[in-house]
Amino acid sequence: MSSKAKILLIYTGGTIGMKKDFETGALKAFNFSKLLQRIPELKLLDCEIETISFDKPIDSSNMNPEKWAKIATIIEDNYNSFDGFVVLHGSDTMSYSASALSFMLENLAKPVIFTGSQLPIGDLRTDAKENLITAIQIASLRENGNAVVSEVCLYFEYKLYRGNRTTKINAEHFNAFTSPNYPFLIESGVHLKTNPELFLLLKKGAPLKVHKNLDKHVVIVKLFPGISETVLAAIFDIPDLKGIVLETYGAGNAPTEEWFLNLLQKAIKRGLHIVNVTQCSGGSVHMGQYETSTGMKEIGIISGKDITTEAAITKLMYLLGQNIDQESFKNVFETSLRGEIT
Repeated sequence: MSSKAKILLIYTGGTIGMKKDFETGALKAFNFSKLLQRIPELKLLDCEIETISFDKPIDSSNMNPEKWAKIATIIEDNYNSFDGFVVLHGSDTMSYSASALSFMLENLAKPVIFTGSQLPIGDLRTDAKENLITAIQIASLRENGNAVVSEVCLYFEYKLYRGNRTTKINAEHFNAFTSPNYPFLIESGVHLKTNPELFLLLKKGAPLKVHKNLDKHVVIVKLFPGISETVLAAIFDIPDLKGIVLETYGAGNAPTEEWFLNLLQKAIKRGLHIVNVTQCSGGSVHMGQYETSTGMKEIGIISGKDITTEAAITKLMYLLGQNIDQESFKNVFETSLRGEIT
């Protein structure tokens, strides 16, 4: 029996496996098997790699909860046969997917590492090789027979982050992602520098539970100076809407006008769950710190604390799919389930 770690590479699509169409100049997905042919260095890694691909690889702009369920099912079906999983994914929605999978995979005891690239694998200056090779290497890390990393992560440009703490900040630079409110878990240099004190604690012996029922009746609303009652009322009255992520100013501040708070209060009374997150790239919501957020705190708006918008919307989908009663929902959302809030 081989002592090498077994890694399953799951290809969903994305720039890492794209090639240029010579007629249009647009990037499109190509045969996944050719991706591995382009990286002979993978043979030097001390692990066994098997691959599986979406039948039709997609641009990550087309990612959705059904495809998250597909990724989760692949992991579930192969969980006992592999020591780790690397998901190749387009960078545009990677933070949403990593966040969603973190909630969907309860009691995860093995690494699930999302990675991709800003340039196609065949490009002379591609970042794809380093991202892929190091992601696989990290997924292979073992200590005393156990996985070193046992959570959903995102690896990009020399850093491994907790997946549900990330956000994409740049469409042109190789360092496309940041984790504004939580430090990186591992940094790749001459050696891999790990920060094990930051890793998610493993629930030993608890079996993997895979949750695929995500509720899409949610929306993200970003406040701006001049947002009108008519617009907000129309959004809040969307048929079957169940949850709203409200991107507010600074530490969770919003207009104190009567119509605004009345709209929120009526929506909450109708059963809508409204989560307050900050528009700022870093920092946390502190409702009640300023007068402009006290009213929202009093009517029962959920505090997103220092959660990212990507994690907030996917957590909302996940919790709505769990059929949690109205009274408990706020407390459950404000509790850290997978290390997504501090």
